[in-house]
Amino acid sequence: MFIELMPLLGERAVMITVSRVNQHSIRVNIIPSRKKEDENPALATPLSFSGTPEELDRELGTSLASYVEENLRLQTTLVEAKAEMEAAAKAAHDRAKAKAGQTPKKQEDAAQKNTTPESTTPGEQNMTLFAAQQK
Repeated sequence: MFIELMPLLGERAVMITVSRVNQHSIRVNIIPSRKKEDENPALATPLSFSGTPEELDRELGTSLASYVEENLRLQTTLVEAKAEMEAAAKAAHDRAKAKAGQTPKKQEDAAQKNTTPESTTPGEQNMTLFAAQQK
């Protein structure tokens, strides 16, 4: 059981509680701690096993190894997603900053390039040009 927990223990503290459910059953709870208050709560989802001592001896290690693997995979996925969102936000901010730095004439040219003649009728094209000239 502790061999399976080692990868998770490298990332966070884990609390383990063991209690007797009835004359023949035991409940084991594996509760990972959160590293930071703003950390995703899914990374601290507790795991609970109940069964006879023989069942737990036989199956707890395999189930725990799977739980630890999924927890670490989720942590990696969340870190990657956060990095991608930060990069996208920075790129959008940079584009907005660059666009704000354009002269009014360049903005008008960019606006005209973004309209396709196929999607507008001749009257609409004239209205667009007229509106652009009024600015």
